[in-house]
Amino acid sequence: MSSLVRRVISTTKAPAAIGPYSQAVLVGKTVYVSGQVGMDPSSGQLVPGGVTAETKQALKNMGEILKAADCDFSNVVKTTVLLADINDFNTVNEIYKQYFKDYFPARAAYQVAALPKGSRVEIEAIAIQGPFTSM
Repeated sequence: MSSLVRRVISTTKAPAAIGPYSQAVLVGKTVYVSGQVGMDPSSGQLVPGGVTAETKQALKNMGEILKAADCDFSNVVKTTVLLADINDFNTVNEIYKQYFKDYFPARAAYQVAALPKGSRVEIEAIAIQGPFTSM
């Protein structure tokens, strides 16, 4: 029986974890990206500008983590979007589709009571390494 390799993915181009978790974990060819909020990696603070700026920064952070795992947004097959206010759903969608362009991943979106650091949005992802054949 062969075993799968588990490797922690980390990059200084995205915010360091603010708790006991990894930015991402690679198991086999599957990358599990922890939830990203709109934090500036250099300051560790939320970017100013509300949900629009935070969503752009969260996705920029996710892109850097995906890159560290030899992936990009086209490798993402599932996301979860957590919102402090479900009324921001359409605003987040407009930004989201700038990053996910060809094949949208499966997704869930929820309003939650609170997010880390008072963020308005948090996005997590699952990606698969390697090229895809679409049917």
